[in-house]
Amino acid sequence: MSKLFFKGRIDTRQNHVMSGYNVNREVKVGSAELPLSLSVQTEARHAEVLEILNENKLVAEIKIDSTQDENIVELETILNKPKPTTFEKTPNRNDPCSCGSGKKYKKCCG
Repeated sequence: MSKLFFKGRIDTRQNHVMSGYNVNREVKVGSAELPLSLSVQTEARHAEVLEILNENKLVAEIKIDSTQDENIVELETILNKPKPTTFEKTPNRNDPCSCGSGKKYKKCCG
């Protein structure tokens, strides 16, 4: 690529490239960089949540406070991710029909 390909001031392009701004970076929730924030009411529940975190290799900041309600919504969201829906492939025109008639799909159910 030549210098003349970029229309505009070349120094601004170089400054943007050199600035180190990474737009493709993905920080996952539950990692050391972005830990989950959870709150529980008892020490026993704290131990249970720690065990779940260790099984799934997640990082969290857990507060024990008996006056507040338990809040582990972020953890439940990560553990219960929705699965993508898949559909059965419709048969091509010349495939045998799925109803079992023995005819081609285009002559039977298509």
